[in-house]
Amino acid sequence: MIVGILKEIKAEENRVSMTPAGVEIMVENGHTLLVEKAAGEGSGFSDQNYADHGAEIVATPQEIFKRAEMVMHVKEPLPPEYDLIREDQIVFTYLHLAAAEQLTGVLVKSGSINIAYETIQKSDGSLPLLTPMSEVAGKMAVQQGAKYLEMTQGGHGVLLGGVPGVDPGNVVIIGGGVVGINAAKVACGLGAKVYILDMDLERLRYLSDVMPSNCFPIMSTPAMIRKLVQFADVVIGAVLIPGAKAPCLITRDMLKSMSPGSVLVDVSIDQGGCFETSKPTTHDNPIYFVDGILHYCVANMPGAVPKTSTVALTNATLPYALEIANLGWKESMQRNPEIKWGANVVKGKVTYKGVAEAFNLDYTPVDMLL
Repeated sequence: MIVGILKEIKAEENRVSMTPAGVEIMVENGHTLLVEKAAGEGSGFSDQNYADHGAEIVATPQEIFKRAEMVMHVKEPLPPEYDLIREDQIVFTYLHLAAAEQLTGVLVKSGSINIAYETIQKSDGSLPLLTPMSEVAGKMAVQQGAKYLEMTQGGHGVLLGGVPGVDPGNVVIIGGGVVGINAAKVACGLGAKVYILDMDLERLRYLSDVMPSNCFPIMSTPAMIRKLVQFADVVIGAVLIPGAKAPCLITRDMLKSMSPGSVLVDVSIDQGGCFETSKPTTHDNPIYFVDGILHYCVANMPGAVPKTSTVALTNATLPYALEIANLGWKESMQRNPEIKWGANVVKGKVTYKGVAEAFNLDYTPVDMLL
C-alpha cells in the first residue's frame, strides 16, 4: 500500500503521525511511504532521517493525497485539505467528528474511508490510540493550571503545593479515566489537595487503592461538582464518551461561586468541551476569561511536547496502521474488531453512532459495508 505521512497544519501542532523508525517497519513490510517535506521537523526528525529509513520525501500535500491509498495525520483534516480527500482513500487520524459538523459533511461527501484513532477500542473498553495522548494531556493539564494560577499569568496567585505553614491549593478533576489519573498523579506530586470525581464506583475503589493520601476519590454528582468548584483553584475537565460529544458538567452559573482568577482546564475540548463556557483555543492564544474565571481550552495540548508525544503516538498507532496497510480496510475490520470500532465515516455513510446522534444523521453499522 502507498501510505502518506502529512505535515500537520493545525496552529502550533508540532507532532507527526509516524517516526522514521515506524516508517522503516512499514517499508520492511512492503509498503511505500511518502513523507511530506518538513513533516517531522517539529518533533526533531529531519527529511534525511526519513529518507535514511526508506521514505520518499514529497514536496506538497497535494501530491500525497493524489498518490497515497492511505493518508495519516495527527489532527483532523482542515479546510485547505477538504477538496484533496479522494473517494476510497483511507484517512487514519484523530477525527473527533462529534464536535465537527462541517468536517463530517465533507467526509460523507468525499466517499472516503475514515478511521478515527480515538474510537478504536479494545474488548475491555479501553481506547489504545487515545491513551498515550490522554496520558500526556493529563500531566500537562496540571502544569498549565499551576502556571496560570500565577498572578502574572492572570490567576489569583496560589502555589498549588503550598509551603510549610500555608495550605496547598485545591484541584478538582472531573473524570477518573486516563486523563484524570495522570492529572491527579502530577497534582498530588506537587502537594496539592486533589479531588477526583467519577461515576463508576469500581473505578473510585481502584483510585482509592492506588492514589496517595492527598487524593480524594469522590462519586460525581451535579451537587458534588457545585460544592467542590466553590473552593477549587484549578478544575480539570477530563470526561470522555468515546466518539460522542462531551457532556456539559460545569455551567456558567457555577462560575459565579468560584474565586476570581481560578483556572478551568478543559481537556475534553476536542469532543466539544465539558464546561458550558468552553471554546477551543490555540497554543498561540491559549486563555480567555469568563466572569473572572481563567479558561485554558487548547485543543491539541500534546502538540506542545512533540518529542515525547510523537514517539508515544507512533508506539500505539503503528500496529494498527500496519494491519490496515497489510490487509486493506475491509479485511482488517473483518479480522480485528478493534479497527472496526474506528470506522466513523465510510463510503458516504456515518458508521459511528455517537457521530450520527450528534448531528441527527442516519447511522449505518459498518458491518453492512463489509
